[in-house]
Amino acid sequence: MHAREQIAHFDTHARRASIAWLLGTNNELPDDISLRWVRAVPDHFHARYSALSRTYRYLVLNHTARSALMAGRALLVHQPLDVEAMQAGAQWLIGEHDFSAFRSSECQSHSSVRMLQRIRVARSGPWVAIDVTANAFLHHMVRNIAGLLLLIGQGKAPPERAREQLESRQRSTGAAMAAAQGLYLWQVQYPPQFGLPADSAMIDTAIPGWPCSMP
Repeated sequence: MHAREQIAHFDTHARRASIAWLLGTNNELPDDISLRWVRAVPDHFHARYSALSRTYRYLVLNHTARSALMAGRALLVHQPLDVEAMQAGAQWLIGEHDFSAFRSSECQSHSSVRMLQRIRVARSGPWVAIDVTANAFLHHMVRNIAGLLLLIGQGKAPPERAREQLESRQRSTGAAMAAAQGLYLWQVQYPPQFGLPADSAMIDTAIPGWPCSMP
C-alpha cells in the first residue's frame, strides 16, 4: 500500500520554524517517505479522530505490457476491463451497510457497519482507477471491493454480484482480494477550520491526480 496525502500529528514543547521541522524531519526519513508541509494545529486536532472521511484509490494498469516505472505501484491486468460494468456494480455498495463480506478475518473493529459515500471507477487511457470514499474502512475493505469489481470488469460476474456479496455478509462468498501494490491512501478530508493544505508530489495530467498515462 502507498499513501499520497496522509496526515500525522504530534505534541511537542520544542519551538522551531515550520521550514526547520520540514527539512530536519525529511533529512531523517527514508527516501520513499517525504513530508510535503508542516503547520501548527489546535490542541484538539487529531489526525485520525478529526477526519470527516477518507478516500482510497486502487490503481490498475489495463495493458498487455507491464510498466517498469510503475512496478510495485499499480496492478497489471492484461484482460480488457469493462469500466461501465464495474461502475454499475459499485453503486450497490454506496450507503450505510454492514460490510462484513468485505472485511479481513484479522479485522479488529467492533462494528462492521460503515458509510460508503462514493465510488467512482474511471479510465484514462490504459489506466483504471477505483476511488472509494467512506467515513472509515474495515481491514482490507478497499482491496476486497477492488477484487470484486475487477471480477465484474473481466466479465466473470454480473454487476449484481456486488449486491449479492454485500447482502451475504460472508467474506467466504467474495472474490479474491486485490493485491496491495495498487492501493493508495489518496486523501483524508478534515473540517475546513483546520486549514490543512492539499499538496502531493504526484504528477497531474488531464485528470488531476492521475499518474502519467504512458504504459
